[in-house]
Amino acid sequence: MKISCVVPKFLVDYKYIGDFFDIFLLADNAEKPTYIRFLVSNASAGSVIGKGGSTITEFQSKSGARIQLSRSHEIFPGTSDRIIMVSGAIDDILKAMELILAKLLNELNIKDNEDAEPRTKVRLIVSNISCGSIIGKGGATIKSFIDGSQAGIKISPQDNNFYGLNDRLVTVTGTIDEQLRAVDLILSKLCEDPHYSQAMHAPFSYPATYNSMSYAPNGAGVKFPNHKVHLFLCAFSVLPEFVYMSIQEDHSNSITIGVSDEHIGLVLGRGGRNIMEISQVSGSRIKISDRGDFMSGTTDRKVTIMGSQRAIHQAELMIMQKVANATESVMD
Repeated sequence: MKISCVVPKFLVDYKYIGDFFDIFLLADNAEKPTYIRFLVSNASAGSVIGKGGSTITEFQSKSGARIQLSRSHEIFPGTSDRIIMVSGAIDDILKAMELILAKLLNELNIKDNEDAEPRTKVRLIVSNISCGSIIGKGGATIKSFIDGSQAGIKISPQDNNFYGLNDRLVTVTGTIDEQLRAVDLILSKLCEDPHYSQAMHAPFSYPATYNSMSYAPNGAGVKFPNHKVHLFLCAFSVLPEFVYMSIQEDHSNSITIGVSDEHIGLVLGRGGRNIMEISQVSGSRIKISDRGDFMSGTTDRKVTIMGSQRAIHQAELMIMQKVANATESVMD
């Protein structure tokens, strides 16, 4: 390969030509920054941030990667989890992920079977169009990643319950070392996909149409799992006010949120005491899915809240507070 460039005369005069070409080639071959996004529970987000942002600042300094965390209301559709984005060179990203995953594992305070390193899950966010490169022809690529990392890798099916959602969850199960090997393989493959790099600067927040609930002007709610119902909802905006009132009186609003299977007992309480209290205080009706019936691509149980907009909002806050308080007491 022939390389042509203009060399400043002072470099030639002072015989720095070798250094110049070293810098030139280094810049040409420099690794382009990339990113990875994954989920973290709202309760665990605080431990990643640290007091006054001390922990996240320390992790950025140690790894050389940039770490960003979505705000408390910016959650992945169908879950109650926030989004972490780590960006930089692949090695820096892996170092940052190692620090974060180790911190989260330490906060779990696992005591059972201490001799064996615990296997946990991390859920990566990958667009539908980029998932194909991870799967490979006939599943060959994902199988090679599983064999090479010894981690479990599962890609969730496309969730049609959220109109316009173009992302899927890639769940990686294993020890921290196994997870990091798997993420290294996955991320290296994704870097070859031009579509993946284009989404690097996409906002954390998902449009309102991704939520399972939308509200008419007076608070009447309509659930829309697909495009046709979304168009039907838009048509509501031209109806007279008495129609909204009729809808609100005849149909209960409802939303479905996800609560991790391990925390569902906190919502129920002994003998169902907690869920009865939440229902009575908020004025809502609450239904929890059966064991094994999870939100798509997660191990979160479905908690459906029905009632007025205000009742639903209050019940949701009370449920999240129950989980957060219990998790914080375990950390202490």
